[in-house]
Parts: sequence; structure tokens; C-alpha cells
Amino acid sequence: MSQMETSPEINMDANALSREEVFTDSRVGTIRKMTPVTVNGDVDDSRPVQFIGSTQIMTPGGALPLSFEIDCDNLEGAVAAFGDAARQAVERTMEELKEMQRQQASSIVVPGREDSKIQMP
Repeated sequence: MSQMETSPEINMDANALSREEVFTDSRVGTIRKMTPVTVNGDVDDSRPVQFIGSTQIMTPGGALPLSFEIDCDNLEGAVAAFGDAARQAVERTMEELKEMQRQQASSIVVPGREDSKIQMP
């Protein structure tokens, strides 16, 4: 059996298409405006327009990209709400990183414990 036969099907959802416009201040980040469209490219007024912000923060390990939804109805509102949405995304990301560190710390293998795969001589 070839690799193509075992790969999952990759199909676009014709009912979830959007036209993307990108706005940037060339300094802090970008805002993507996702306008729902039909398969013919016409605006689909039955679905809401979405605004998605993107920026990055510097960490000791390098740049960490952030992407977050901005809850508003127009570009002016998205620009005004960008900072608060970005701060919330940073806070969520930091909490997720702390949780991942806690999980990693609790999964340390200790020799001699019942659930340890390390055998003591």
C-alpha cells in the first residue's frame, strides 16, 4: 500500500470559506480580517466577519508568536482592542506554559517507585 493510500483525505470545506485581508502598523503586529464568502466568492452575510490579531513576544528562548481572536465588528474596533486582546493572549500563553512545566515536573521518573520503569539492582 502506498503512502498516498494511507494518508487522510485533505479537502477544503466549501461552507467555511473566507476572504482574508491583512492590516499592519509595521511595528507591533497584524490584524487579519476574515470575511466569510460563498464558494462563488460572494460575501456570505449569514456568518460573522472575524478579526484575528498576531504579534510576537521576546522570551529567553527567542520570539514566541501569538495569534488571538479580537471580538469586534469592524477594523477600527479591532485596532482599538488589539492591545487588550494581545495582553490576554500573553497571559493565557504564560499560564499554559506554567501548566506544561508542572506536568513535566510531575512526570519525572524516580527509581524505585512502582510506576517507574527504572529497575533498581
